[in-house]
Amino acid sequence: MKIAMGADHGGYRRKEMLKAYLEEKGHTVVDVGTDSTDSVDYPIYGKAAAEKVADGSCERGILICGSGLGIGMAANKVKGIRCAMVSEPYSAELSRRHNDANMISMGARTIGGDMMKEIADTFLETDFEGGRHARRVAMIEEETWEK
Repeated sequence: MKIAMGADHGGYRRKEMLKAYLEEKGHTVVDVGTDSTDSVDYPIYGKAAAEKVADGSCERGILICGSGLGIGMAANKVKGIRCAMVSEPYSAELSRRHNDANMISMGARTIGGDMMKEIADTFLETDFEGGRHARRVAMIEEETWEK
């Protein structure tokens, strides 16, 4: 699978670790940065990775910042992106099964390396269930809803 990855300075080390892990498993990683622990603005990298997923050049995206929150919020500003902020595998699984999430974000300060690997594996290996969930995802994409 082709995966867009981005991180700010707080998530740089975890991004590098997870990127190597995913490449070892045979995935292609498109790394949009950052490339060091020097302070940067997380929205730049959240948006850059999200645009790769939104335009179809990558199938999924994984983002990492200190908390996982801000970078995920930035990604969700890109039309067509459904980025779930997750901290354990069950939420990653449900984000795929029920919400067809095409990106996840995680916090480097709150999630250990082994747990990040498990979350990423779950996110990448879980399929969307469709059915009743497809209607709800379509509502999110439409941006206009009626009861």
